[in-house]
Amino acid sequence: MKKAFLIVFLSVMLVTGMSLNLQAQQAKKDNPCTQDIKKFCKDVKPGGGRIVQCLKQHESELSQQCKDYQTGLKEKAAAGARDCKADTAKFCKDVKPGGGRIVQCLKQHESELSEACRKHLTKK
Repeated sequence: MKKAFLIVFLSVMLVTGMSLNLQAQQAKKDNPCTQDIKKFCKDVKPGGGRIVQCLKQHESELSQQCKDYQTGLKEKAAAGARDCKADTAKFCKDVKPGGGRIVQCLKQHESELSEACRKHLTKK
């Protein structure tokens, strides 16, 4: 049960984090995935994780820089899932995963979170 919860939480954090990060940086020139987004996802409307899904569909065609960037995001999401596991169990145990609901729940309890979890939620 704990393992399944961690996997679900990790995937939610990963998709939410990647989606928000990629969408926020989509127009920035320093985002290593900008050219790949323009090339493969130019007709995709940002929001709801659609750009992330598009990049996932073209994973084998992405530039190495974009792949490395995504790997870094996955590692950060894994660290966030690990550092927020206890807080999620404490404050968000009845929250249905998906759609960023767990992250929203954690943000609502930000002042009560462990220092490690709070750092992951406030990183830009």
